[in-house]
Amino acid sequence: MGKLTFAMNVSLDGYIAAPGDDLGWSMPSDELFQWWSDRVAATGLALYGRKLWGTMSSHWPAADQEPGATPAQIEFAHRWRDMPKVVFSSRTRPVNWNTRLVIGDAVPEIARLKVEADGQIDVGGATLAAAAMRAGLIDEYALVTHPVLVGGGTPFFAALDHWVQLRLVETRAFPDGVVLARYDVRR
Repeated sequence: MGKLTFAMNVSLDGYIAAPGDDLGWSMPSDELFQWWSDRVAATGLALYGRKLWGTMSSHWPAADQEPGATPAQIEFAHRWRDMPKVVFSSRTRPVNWNTRLVIGDAVPEIARLKVEADGQIDVGGATLAAAAMRAGLIDEYALVTHPVLVGGGTPFFAALDHWVQLRLVETRAFPDGVVLARYDVRR
């Protein structure tokens, strides 16, 4: 069975995007960028919601061709294109770069993919992750917390009907005061 992780950059006040979907506050250091790249390399399957897919697919497929692309950006672009991906959306068409599109209820498909997978599955995008959270499908949360207060926007955590007990499994400090905290869900 696969392990489903929700990993995102998050502001100190708990948002993955500031109002207007602004992500400008979450620029990674070289060390943090390498951590994200290594994470992509280790991911067996990535699940995206429509908005995050739009953000990622508008940049990373050709990022290695950009003038001034760093070796780390080139490496990430290759890893991202090669990583198997599933996009959940009723509006997004077409998808490319080792990606398939799922239209309809995401929760049963995520549950099926977890059963069939053997390894790391990442879920990204607030709406998709919230559905997986409420269904109890997420096994791990990885919060990469940036020392900024954005005052509103898209929250990392969804409203839940019940408590979810977590166990801290890793912390790591990055440059610029960024802190990683990884938690497993206690079952």
